[in-house]
Amino acid sequence: MKNQVQLITYVDRLGGGTVADLTALLNTQLSNVFGGVHLLPFFHPIDGADAGFDPIDHTLVDPRLGTWDDVATLAQSTPVMADVIVNHVSSDSPQFKDYLSRGNESRYRGLFLSMNTVFPNGASESQLLAIYRPRPGSPFTRVKLDTGEEQVLWTTFTPKQIDIDVEHSEGAAYLDSILSRLAASGVSMVRLDAVGYAIKRAGTSCFMLPETFEFIDAFASKARALGLEVLVEIHSYYQRQIDIAKRVDWVYDFALPPLVLHALLFKRIDALTRWLDIRPHNAITVLDTHDGIGIIDIGADATDRALRPGLVSPEELDQLVERIHLNCNGESREATGAAASNLDLYQVNSTYFDALGRDENLYLLARAIQFFVPGVPQVYYVGLLAETNDMVLLRQTQVGRDINRHRFSSNELEAALRRPVVQKLITLIQLRNTHAAFNGKCDVSASNGSTLEIRWRNGDASIALVADVSDAAWAITASQDNTSSQLLMSSDNHSTAVAQ
Repeated sequence: MKNQVQLITYVDRLGGGTVADLTALLNTQLSNVFGGVHLLPFFHPIDGADAGFDPIDHTLVDPRLGTWDDVATLAQSTPVMADVIVNHVSSDSPQFKDYLSRGNESRYRGLFLSMNTVFPNGASESQLLAIYRPRPGSPFTRVKLDTGEEQVLWTTFTPKQIDIDVEHSEGAAYLDSILSRLAASGVSMVRLDAVGYAIKRAGTSCFMLPETFEFIDAFASKARALGLEVLVEIHSYYQRQIDIAKRVDWVYDFALPPLVLHALLFKRIDALTRWLDIRPHNAITVLDTHDGIGIIDIGADATDRALRPGLVSPEELDQLVERIHLNCNGESREATGAAASNLDLYQVNSTYFDALGRDENLYLLARAIQFFVPGVPQVYYVGLLAETNDMVLLRQTQVGRDINRHRFSSNELEAALRRPVVQKLITLIQLRNTHAAFNGKCDVSASNGSTLEIRWRNGDASIALVADVSDAAWAITASQDNTSSQLLMSSDNHSTAVAQ
């Protein structure tokens, strides 16, 4: 992966709507802006029960988007990351339909994980309650096969997403076929989606077990043998993230987005600087993604809140959520928790721009912090365009995350790219991509409880971000070849009121 800002986007929600259109965009209006692109699920179909994260055929590009040849063409000019949806497959997949039809006579009977596989002697109430859940409800679905047999299957996310038995030969073959298809099409990096739930053991949380790490190690070895780098996606207690990072190539820094919000909205940097002091550096830094703004990542460990407190107190975490809701004029309330059908127990659904009250100066400062923090930055397509909450789409679908998944027409895209805040963000991205100091050493310092300095040095090149969150004043200065210059600063940006 290049040490440059990466784009993460749906193929069909950023302009023309096909892989070829995205390739053209990255080679014209967005030429020399991104060092790589993460294509969110582009497999058949892109519009299932979970926005492509429930593939019917993980080895087929949705024909509405293009072909594998189109993906290969894109990869020739821009490094491509793709998802491997490790934990589950669609209940509409041909494999599952064959199993429904033929039962134990199906060649795919071992592909799907049953409750009996994990609990051959039945499960006690305490064992069931110990299972970690990403969403409310049971992790099981009772299914009646055409043969008359009934099976209770694992469905960690929704009944439309049937969990794979990754330890069975059929499960391993299924996942191997996906890696081979991606590698053959020029993809250079894969993200393991929902891999934390892949291994289940009776009497445990069935989440990020020691055996899960063993599985990740083995699967990552297969990927590397095909020339693929591996990113692990885990929303979890921050200390667990640190432990995970020691064992994988790349992890997301999901604690950064809420901590940046905490610093800018509370006008204090104590929680943020504590994290900057201990966080892993083999991280993909984000502010926004196709999911919501993570809360679990800075809160206390749900298994023992007293012994494993969060990076912020429970009271301030609640206050942070309320300030996001207030900055959004209550729109995020409609998209979060029980207010929407896509229930999220650990996220607030909103665009990051709205979470900051549409304050352009604060938004650019947040991006500057993201780009200066060690790691490789990734920018979500909605965040690139500083877009506001899509209440029309949310109310159409009643899926909470759709508030932050706007579909940009070509005309909307053209207009958004002309906005001054977007132009300034692109300038920040290009600075992060090209300044030599970012390939050197980083030092972080704090003063007065509100002033943060992040400085990079590489030989005679240096660049520094100095920000005072008490009044949102910030500046980026750089020096090279004994010449110093001020590149960007807060006085260039218009500010509006946000919740304090």
